[in-house]
Amino acid sequence: MNGHELMTSSPRQSKTETDANQFVLTFENNRYASELFGQFDQHLKLIEQRLHIDARARGNSVVISGDVVATSQARRALDYLYDRLQKGGSIELSDVEGAIRMAIAADDQLSLPTMERKAKLTMSQISTRKKTIAARTPTQDTYIRALERSELVFGVGPAGTGKTYLAVAYAAQLLERGAVDRIILSRPAVEAGERLGFLPGDMKEKVDPYLRPLYDALYDMMPGDKVERAITAGVIEIAPLAFMRGRTLANAAVILDEAQNTTSMQMKMFLTRLGENGRMIVTGDPSQVDLPRGVKSGLVEALQILHGVEGVSVVRFKDVDVVRHPMVARIVRAYEATTAVHDESEQIDR
Repeated sequence: MNGHELMTSSPRQSKTETDANQFVLTFENNRYASELFGQFDQHLKLIEQRLHIDARARGNSVVISGDVVATSQARRALDYLYDRLQKGGSIELSDVEGAIRMAIAADDQLSLPTMERKAKLTMSQISTRKKTIAARTPTQDTYIRALERSELVFGVGPAGTGKTYLAVAYAAQLLERGAVDRIILSRPAVEAGERLGFLPGDMKEKVDPYLRPLYDALYDMMPGDKVERAITAGVIEIAPLAFMRGRTLANAAVILDEAQNTTSMQMKMFLTRLGENGRMIVTGDPSQVDLPRGVKSGLVEALQILHGVEGVSVVRFKDVDVVRHPMVARIVRAYEATTAVHDESEQIDR
């Protein structure tokens, strides 16, 4: 850890003086300390709000007081963020939020039943030349680890949890490292019924607006000119699901987004495209199916059929994993509660 007892003499980047439920963290680099605390101490204020503690900046130190468990979580979060700055990273409010979540989660994780609680945060990361992304929730951490070890990964759950964004980031990382030769991103164009003829322009112009979220994630991970060249050369391909039929996707990272809107036949067709040295990532939200009434979601069916199959990982996100505006998590919970009540009343009527 960056913080430690003042009585120890080994050189570290920050020092800690403890007294019951209060301690002082001192960070040796003043510039990093300023970035760590945030403009007008906004990062410390967020930690105070989330953990219900008191955190007051004094120069390059911060006095933290409150509940023993919560103050320990605050120290772990601050140490992690300071270490990130030392490694050349930057910090935004969303990063602070993620560090807090992971610190809380780490407090409940024991290395062994008889061992003390973990003292230092470790988060899975995805790194490209343009950006490094660290997991912001325990589920995101599990998701990144699943992407590293499994050939086929399903990331399912509500909007705003980072399913697609992390999938594209991981695909970009594989491409930059030479682990795959190309990236293929696809979505089922349900809103247009996969009949795009009525839209103006050529095929690329027809499908681009619908696939825009995938483009946005790519441009976040890679320089714009490199993305454009890769698309022109066919190294990065973005196409509707219908274009996958009859192909074998070898040496490729293949992502199917909005998979809840695939039919059973479409999902089977897509999954059987996997070729040698291929990686597949399927993302979707089973609660947001836009298929016609009576048509079963291929994603829902695949999760049932492939349960327990070797090489397949399923990571389920929940409302607590939403990393957008906090209001999004509250909206998701409200809708889920309403859906649960509706389903219960339907069962009673039957």
